Amino acid sequence: MLDTVRTRFAPSPTGYMHVGNLRTALYAYLVAKKEGGKFLLRIEDTDQGRLVEGAVDVIYDTLRETGLLWDEGPDIGGPVGPYIQSERMGMYKDYALELVEKGHAYRCFCQKDDAAQTRNLEKVDVPTRYDGRCSRLSPEEIAANLEAGMPYVIRQKMPREGKTTFKDIVYGAITVDNAELEDQILLKSDGMPTYNFANVIDDHLMGITHVIRGNEYLSSSPKYNLLYKAFGWQVPEYIHCAPVMKNQTEKLSKRHGDASYQDLVEKGYLTGAILNYVALLGWSPGGEREIFSLPELVEAFDVKGLSKSPAIFDTLKLNYINAEWIRSLSPEEFHAAALPWLRKTLHRQDVDTAALCALLQARCELLSDLPEKVDFLDALPDYDTQLHIHKKMKTDKPGALAMLREIKPVLEGLEDWSQQAIHDALFALIEKLGVKNGAVLWPLRVALSGKAVTPGGGVELAYLLGKADSLSRLEDGILRLEKELG
Repeated sequence: MLDTVRTRFAPSPTGYMHVGNLRTALYAYLVAKKEGGKFLLRIEDTDQGRLVEGAVDVIYDTLRETGLLWDEGPDIGGPVGPYIQSERMGMYKDYALELVEKGHAYRCFCQKDDAAQTRNLEKVDVPTRYDGRCSRLSPEEIAANLEAGMPYVIRQKMPREGKTTFKDIVYGAITVDNAELEDQILLKSDGMPTYNFANVIDDHLMGITHVIRGNEYLSSSPKYNLLYKAFGWQVPEYIHCAPVMKNQTEKLSKRHGDASYQDLVEKGYLTGAILNYVALLGWSPGGEREIFSLPELVEAFDVKGLSKSPAIFDTLKLNYINAEWIRSLSPEEFHAAALPWLRKTLHRQDVDTAALCALLQARCELLSDLPEKVDFLDALPDYDTQLHIHKKMKTDKPGALAMLREIKPVLEGLEDWSQQAIHDALFALIEKLGVKNGAVLWPLRVALSGKAVTPGGGVELAYLLGKADSLSRLEDGILRLEKELG
């Protein structure tokens, strides 16, 4: 084993980057970087039947976008490559045969149907398992089968008595009866290793010191440890993480179409916010702080904060964290992030998008909120004049009509169409009329936007729309009210 901490993220390219996968990658990265160690990327593609075209690129893209950059991997190489399992095929059979020679594995000549018949099918309450019949073949029987060219798999030979104990950083010491361990297949008849076997070989050869994975692998860990012991290798530190759940009873699942990293980005979440939230799914930093950048997570991360309890994926909490991240962006950063979303509904080119973003930044939880907030800027919607009635502002339709008639000539007379000039002109009108601000600004907002909720009030809207469009919309508002009121 190498002295430095070495962790790995070893995904199978079978689809998108599920939230649980991203959390595993993040924790592996944090464990390594916290100790100044190395974070490796390994692609586990031995299950050829489940491979999805383009999935490797999704893995690369997601890790790069989130900043989880690997120190060694398929694309950049390293001292213990190759880092794609299918490119390491030559070594697995040799290790399997070494175990056979040492008596820790055996050739199994049973066909699938034969193996199924040896399971405890007559007792429904007993776990099904292969009974190890081929482990009892004589050397002569084995030689005859090989001479006849019979296909075989190589199975791990489990001890039948005693117990196996292993330690996990999260769950502590776990002990299982060896009699409960099935003789798992290590090498398939086509020479391909199973996940459980290749995983152990690769982790050892790559010097992995800490294995971070989901707690669904807890039951397999004794088998892994017996393999390490059979080879005389040091067992890595285990960190098993509780699952991420969609509710109290259901796990998040690729199969059921639950959120992936790509889905969340497409829904308007910032990459930093996603990573921040994923870190908190099963880990507590202690204290009240919840907002962390990736470098801050590296500094704060401690495996002692990992929980044994399942984490519930809470969209409201994610929205809160995303809103905090949006507010923490510089105006320039927010403008760059928001503009592609604004352009989904905002097609006119004369709007000052920087000024618009200054109004929006504190008013959205998700970037996907933005298109609906600005859709009125392209074209005035057909709105109900009931919007002019506002109890708090003490406005009604006749009052709104009167105010719009006062506002229009004031704005027509403006040569300087800046926010400050519009503000000064309107507030001078308010003072002249001796009315509350809302008596003027509410009818103006409704006439300019056709909405009750807008980014900014009448002053900002008038500036964003420009003089010609603002006056046109004011005239439209006057005509609507005149037609209705007579």
